[in-house]
Amino acid sequence: MGIERQIEDKAKQIEALLKTYLPKEEGYQKTVLEAMNYSLLAGGKRLRPMLMQETYRMLGGMGHVVEPFMAAIEMIHTYSLVHDDLPAMDNDEYRRGRKTTHVVYGEDMAILAGDGLLNYAFETAMKAFDSCIVDEIKLGDRYEMVARALKVLGHKAGIYGMIGGQTADVEAENKEESLTGEQLLFIHQHKTAALIEASMMIGGILSGADQDTIDKLEKCAYDLGVAFQIQDDILDVIGDEATLGKPIGSDARNGKQTYVTIYGMEQAKAQVLKLSEEAVYILDTLCGDNQFMKELMTYLIHREK
Repeated sequence: MGIERQIEDKAKQIEALLKTYLPKEEGYQKTVLEAMNYSLLAGGKRLRPMLMQETYRMLGGMGHVVEPFMAAIEMIHTYSLVHDDLPAMDNDEYRRGRKTTHVVYGEDMAILAGDGLLNYAFETAMKAFDSCIVDEIKLGDRYEMVARALKVLGHKAGIYGMIGGQTADVEAENKEESLTGEQLLFIHQHKTAALIEASMMIGGILSGADQDTIDKLEKCAYDLGVAFQIQDDILDVIGDEATLGKPIGSDARNGKQTYVTIYGMEQAKAQVLKLSEEAVYILDTLCGDNQFMKELMTYLIHREK
């Protein structure tokens, strides 16, 4: 089976898992619950929960303790998109071929839906503690692993992770002076790579991996996340609109600075290759069956859409 088909099949399985964690659309707060579920079920690659699950499996993780975190990371990613699409941010009316949440439910309800998804993500992740009780006996080591995973989730999603990157990105768009390469790398690392780092680190933590392995996973995920974003920048210049399913050249039209505009196309391609080779090398230093992970990472980094 080809990698695209494998990704599609795994994404469908994750979609089914997500539905088991959706809040029921009832009560006086029903509208915000509908908006949350509308946003979460808008499709997508389900990349972050997939990376978390596959890292967990690769390192010998057993059981269902990872599943609440898989749902939680996708909720956090989704809330960031809901807020990104708002008029105060990117003011987008469509995402993945569907009207954005603020267009369907109004700007006020979209803000609340994003807030709701973020809070509900941590409520969902904490359900992993239920997997730490066997025959009414609390397993201390599992409790510690879940607590460590929650710490990583909060850190990578917050002001020192994704939100920090979003802040730098928003401020950069409102300034006339050019971005430096250092500033752009900060944005890519925090806005894009941080949740990918969280996904792979949490998969490792919950599998019982040691700290050296967790550190390697963080670096591997950093390489993947930054390369993924640089490839986005490249595709916006040379991609095929029919393949991408969206117009190309939007960055240039909007005057947005990217890795390509700062360093040029050839250096951008070279950096993607360097980061992807390093990510695969790190995977090869870890124990376990990493074949699917290597194929997945290579596909994501060198994708054409």
